[in-house]
Amino acid sequence: MYNKRIPLEEGDCYLNEQGYKVFTEQFHIKRGYCCKSGCKHCPYGYDKKTDSFNS
Repeated sequence: MYNKRIPLEEGDCYLNEQGYKVFTEQFHIKRGYCCKSGCKHCPYGYDKKTDSFNS
């Protein structure tokens, strides 16, 4: 399940003002699991500060 390479499609990510690649909610859903990295567009409700999932 983990480390499966998912080909990027249009709308999966964008470059922020600092030039970093930011994955969108669309990509996270396609990936199918939460990586617990505190991603900006996490659709799973993970909060890195509390190490828990919000409903």
